[in-house]
Amino acid sequence: MKKFYIILTAAIASTVFATSCIKETVPQSSTVTVTQAAAAPGAYANFVDAITSSLAGQFTYGGDSNKYPYDFGYPSFFIMRDVMGNDIVAETSGSEWYTTWYACGTGLGPDYAVCQMPWTYYYKWIKNCNVVISMYKADPTEDKEAGVGIAYAMRAMFYMDLARMYAPKTYGLDKSSPTVPLVLDDTPSSSLTNNPRATNEVMWDQIIEDLNSAEGYIKNYERPDKYTPDLSVVYGLKARAYLVMEDWANAQSYAKKAQAGYTLMNKDQYLSQTSGFNTPNGSWMFALTFKADDPNILINDADSCWGSQMIIEVSESGCGYSANYVGPKRIDYHLFQTIPATDFRKKCWVDFAIDDLASKDAKVAALAEYSDAPDGLYNTGYKISTTKQYVGGMPVKFRPKDGEHADQYKAFTVAVPLMRVEEMYLIEAEAAGMQNEAAGKALLETFAKTRDASYTYGTHTDAYYNESTSLFQNEVWWQRRVELWGEGFGMFDIKRLNKGIIRSYPNTNHPADNRWNSSETPQWMTFCIVRTETNYNKGCEQNPTPIKPTADSDEYTW
Repeated sequence: MKKFYIILTAAIASTVFATSCIKETVPQSSTVTVTQAAAAPGAYANFVDAITSSLAGQFTYGGDSNKYPYDFGYPSFFIMRDVMGNDIVAETSGSEWYTTWYACGTGLGPDYAVCQMPWTYYYKWIKNCNVVISMYKADPTEDKEAGVGIAYAMRAMFYMDLARMYAPKTYGLDKSSPTVPLVLDDTPSSSLTNNPRATNEVMWDQIIEDLNSAEGYIKNYERPDKYTPDLSVVYGLKARAYLVMEDWANAQSYAKKAQAGYTLMNKDQYLSQTSGFNTPNGSWMFALTFKADDPNILINDADSCWGSQMIIEVSESGCGYSANYVGPKRIDYHLFQTIPATDFRKKCWVDFAIDDLASKDAKVAALAEYSDAPDGLYNTGYKISTTKQYVGGMPVKFRPKDGEHADQYKAFTVAVPLMRVEEMYLIEAEAAGMQNEAAGKALLETFAKTRDASYTYGTHTDAYYNESTSLFQNEVWWQRRVELWGEGFGMFDIKRLNKGIIRSYPNTNHPADNRWNSSETPQWMTFCIVRTETNYNKGCEQNPTPIKPTADSDEYTW
């Protein structure tokens, strides 16, 4: 991995980067003052829109000079984080762009490009929020309240992610553990060269403060679609925050509030070959979407987008890293085996038993149960995969748009869920159970039986890794791992629950030299801070560079 240095431009109230959606009048340069920005026709609305429209579709990190295939916005971080654990198995040869995160090591250190990427993205997004908040404060009219509410909600969401990525210890384990430097709309530029990392306590207090502001400003906002947060999303973000803070009463209360007006996905929606996890439905609370005119779709054969990495049913197009170049990101073999056959979610991944069939014809016939393009699945499993040829565990959770298999420019213009009501049901159950286990167990069983009518509580004890949490909390975690697979929660939950990982065990599908077991949360799940920040911000201390295990672990016996 080549070294890549960029000095972070902090988001302060006095300057604003002019995004492409703003038509500049004065000055003709890359920066404008808040006063000038506010004076431009429609500027405030455009800046508000930029907060969410910039979440995906652009080469925000590399720009025109470096069009990295993982440079496609917010959902790219889902993959980065999830492959650090064990629930997603990544290829380790060929052109697997997420190998650095999956295989860890010094490539995640402060002098390398992948370390710069989250810093660039998140602080740019935070800057967009700060600009809107500053513009509102300069002219606080009623018609701007929804916009500033969106800005506060999104700033909270971004800092929530950063805190969980960069803090060595989660809030519940150590309130004094350092997160990242706080840069708010009123942070003076003079303080940026000596801006220490906020502790968990300070950071999460700020997150709650922002969400309280969002709740007040956004309460009467009726959004045009699910690509913009509304009050229900603010409630959902509060539920997430209080879950991390282990404020169980508030987590339960806000998770329940967030559910109003939404419905759980049913089996047909979950397994739809045309709209499965690519189109907002009654379960989705918040989402983003890739559009036909996005640079990530138009450039590089659409290979620089979420669909290229997570959608495998496009073999007819000849494009897509998962489908045609390196191979899919599979579910962990052991996690798959813990899902009962009666649970319809198991059909989101190809059964490993298909690999034991005697002939190609038999395998293709079996694959037809998962896709109307079974030959393509066979080709991806047996001809494309670079580490090992097999179809077991291949994901069909995220479907190509409208079942398109031949035209990736259409297939990859999908929506990606950022918040679903199912998450809220699971937060409510966990939070309730941490106060009254019987009440939480009842809520969990009710939810689980919408996925598996035969669900039996307490049957997943071989999936827990360690006893850092109770049987009840482990059961909730197992449901989260299956329900939210690939949606960016894997690493966050491992750190929150102080879990380890198991990649080495009999019949594992994790590639050799990456089969590591840990009874505690691995060090590599704490992100390093880019060197330029610690060089120029003297108050910012660094996290240790991850150390890659020197050998595979002995096989764990479940």
